[in-house]
Amino acid sequence: LRGAGGVTPQPATIFIVDDDRSFLTAVTRLFRASGYAVQSFTSASEFLEHYSSDMPGCLIADLRMAGLSGLDLQDALIEADRPMPVIFLTGHGDIPTSVRAMRHGAEDFLTKRASKGELLDAVKRALARDAQAREHRARLRGLRARFDAMTPREREVLAHVLQGKLNKQIAYDLGINERTVKLHRTSFMSKLRVQSVAELTRLVQEAGLLQNGQLEL
Repeated sequence: LRGAGGVTPQPATIFIVDDDRSFLTAVTRLFRASGYAVQSFTSASEFLEHYSSDMPGCLIADLRMAGLSGLDLQDALIEADRPMPVIFLTGHGDIPTSVRAMRHGAEDFLTKRASKGELLDAVKRALARDAQAREHRARLRGLRARFDAMTPREREVLAHVLQGKLNKQIAYDLGINERTVKLHRTSFMSKLRVQSVAELTRLVQEAGLLQNGQLEL
């Protein structure tokens, strides 16, 4: 899988993977007639060769296919650390398999006899979920960029501030004068765009930089 690198927004696409060509054609026509952009593939391997993780959308996959199965494909997306919402549409469903798929984050598990309404509803949920996840990742990237702009000394001061220490205590611990501590605090508060320790703490937590109570930068 190619890494996400593009910044130009792309329209959401429904990716359909099924080795039953006639069924693949029918489902592709259904979604295109409903106004969706669709890309179809006859194997999981073919999909993985063409898929880029910056492509927004959702995946509809058959469960049993020659080569990689639908579950194998789901696992490959998870391992790529950019999971795309997956809807399993299959003629060979069973409860243990559906439970495994849902536990691994599948949006839905439908049989090929599912109605048009069920399919469209599942896709709407999957696309909404994908958009929300992408927005969250973009927000995290923005937050991490702010922290990346800090100097090593500012990070040291930040770690002490988060422990509730006063400037005088921080200066003593780091072997610098109190005025220097104040300058570092002013600098990183500006870079992080916060005005209070409470805001600072919330931002660090939102960025996922606190591990077992310790700052991880």
